[in-house]
Amino acid sequence: MSKKQVSDNADRYKGEAGNFQSLESDDGPGPMKSVEGWILIAKGIHEEAQEDDVFDAFSKYGPIKNLHLNLDRRTGFVKGYALIEFSEFAHAQDALNGVNKSDGICGKKIQVDWAFKKPNKKGALKQVKKQ
Repeated sequence: MSKKQVSDNADRYKGEAGNFQSLESDDGPGPMKSVEGWILIAKGIHEEAQEDDVFDAFSKYGPIKNLHLNLDRRTGFVKGYALIEFSEFAHAQDALNGVNKSDGICGKKIQVDWAFKKPNKKGALKQVKKQ
């Protein structure tokens, strides 16, 4: 590397590099709203479940804004998880509690949780200053 390239690189990295913003939250751990709504992740979905089965299980708790049920390209079966988005927090909370207590989908019990959560203060990233 020439001397000119070395001096150009030194100028390039001046500024706020290495200073990271914190993800800490003052109100503790819990669900976090995505950009457009409240998203749940359902795990353990039967591989032969259809989108209608998942929709029916969750729609009784409120209007669903979005539902993603991913398929394995090779087999064509469900990968085992789904993302369900609700506009209202109350509907998402009711669905989380209701589906977790239900018999599941296609006779298989599933686990439902928030897709996005606020970090615990103990495990949160802290501002780190590069020296």
